[in-house]
Amino acid sequence: MVQETRQIKLMGTTIDLMVDAPNSTELLAKAEKLLHTYNQRFSANDDSSELSLVNSKAGIEPVPVHPELFELIAIGKEHSCAEHSNLNIAIGPLVQSWRIGFSDAKLPSKDEISEKLSLTKPEQISLDSENLTVFLNQKGMKIDLGALAKGYIADKIMAFLITSGVSSALINLGGNLLVHGPNPNRDNGLWYVGVQNPDKPRGNHLTVLPIQNASVVTSGVYERFLTIGDKTYHHIFDPKTGYPIETDMASISIIAKSSLDCEIWTSRLFGLPTASALQIINQTPEIEGLIITKDLKMLRSY
Repeated sequence: MVQETRQIKLMGTTIDLMVDAPNSTELLAKAEKLLHTYNQRFSANDDSSELSLVNSKAGIEPVPVHPELFELIAIGKEHSCAEHSNLNIAIGPLVQSWRIGFSDAKLPSKDEISEKLSLTKPEQISLDSENLTVFLNQKGMKIDLGALAKGYIADKIMAFLITSGVSSALINLGGNLLVHGPNPNRDNGLWYVGVQNPDKPRGNHLTVLPIQNASVVTSGVYERFLTIGDKTYHHIFDPKTGYPIETDMASISIIAKSSLDCEIWTSRLFGLPTASALQIINQTPEIEGLIITKDLKMLRSY
């Protein structure tokens, strides 16, 4: 086996890949090609992407899409419409109004937020599973899969690597981590994932999670933000108000076999009352979780 790593700048982040396989160079090249394909399919910030075509036809006509894009939109709609969910894949108009994380970020007016909020109803996404078309019922609607796409992509690429015979692999899509097989650099075979201390610069960990054949995804208010005067606005929006979620959570980390499951549940649960979020994690068999509050309390699921 040959262990090899590759780093790629894509999807607005840094992606790290590691594979341990006899043909590791070839597999890394194929994985990188897949990453570009998926970016072209799911990006809400690239006008030439398949998703952008769906958004450009909002209120005009249904758009035939690739089966994988249809699948992810269908999954996203289901979890966006679920009870007690802060995930909303129809939140695109708000994201594009605030632009937090981009150089042109700004505080929209109350009227603009109110107007955009009326275009963020996930139930207004019409899906035709027979013809694989997506139609946004109102002009101005925009799907944003930023809360889900990295997890979906990580799962797809890992499935390709496992089918190709890797003994170990790691995919890190800008902090969205998925591992398979034993860690070749540790005697016990475990992988260790640091969870950021919200009060300190990036790279300072409050705790470390040992995992194997699993994914860890963390959502936090410290990741991207906009500061205007003495007021700071983070990038996770409340689908009811159109403003950043007000919460005592600093971050939530989900551990699961599937990276998409991690993405779904960090997005659904971030900003819910801490006790409610922890209860939901404990009642959902396929996930585990760690919540860090703004006063640095750590609450772990059992």
